[in-house]
Amino acid sequence: MIHNRRRTVARILLLAFAALGLQLTVPAIASADPASSAWAKLRMCESSGRYATNTGNGYYGAYQFDLPTWRSVGGAGRPDQAAAHEQDYRALYLYRMRGWQPWQCAGMLKLSGDGDARSKRVPSYADSAYIGGGGPAPAPTPPPPSGKPAWPGVVYAYGDCAAPLKTFQLRMNAFGYGFTGTGCYLEKTKEAVLALQRANGIKDSGLLGPKTWDAAWNGKPPR
Repeated sequence: MIHNRRRTVARILLLAFAALGLQLTVPAIASADPASSAWAKLRMCESSGRYATNTGNGYYGAYQFDLPTWRSVGGAGRPDQAAAHEQDYRALYLYRMRGWQPWQCAGMLKLSGDGDARSKRVPSYADSAYIGGGGPAPAPTPPPPSGKPAWPGVVYAYGDCAAPLKTFQLRMNAFGYGFTGTGCYLEKTKEAVLALQRANGIKDSGLLGPKTWDAAWNGKPPR
């Protein structure tokens, strides 16, 4: 009966407000994720806003990830070698997993969390595009080739450029790498080759030979 009386009183109050031409307003829910200005302050404090920074202290990029933390949110290779939009995305990913806790600068700047802090909701690249440091993500790269192509019969090393290297690079995108498929064996390709070799018990020579080529399609994914 008490509940019925409360509902009756609520209806009467609503009718009274309507008769007076008043509207009840519900407080708006705070927008999810920190403002782009908060991210800009964090980057400036952590790295002077430089995405490619590597001071040799074990922390890399605009958000000063260490490698275990970078990999815990799906990052591949080294943070400072990743595109700016990729670093933005991984920073938002980490924020949704752990809030501001991983960044000492966030405490110094007194950045406050919101409903998405520690929400465990994995973001999309569209979610992180607003951060602004790296701008929107580029158009998706071509999908990796289906089925394992035959090994080209050439062992590739740092500095080589060839069409099969493009095939290998696009295949590695299936493991989270952001290759555009230049076909040139440079630092990022070397990182991918070494990670693949170590994950599959292949001597980590950095040379892209037949065993490493096969592992890209039939082996264990790089850690």
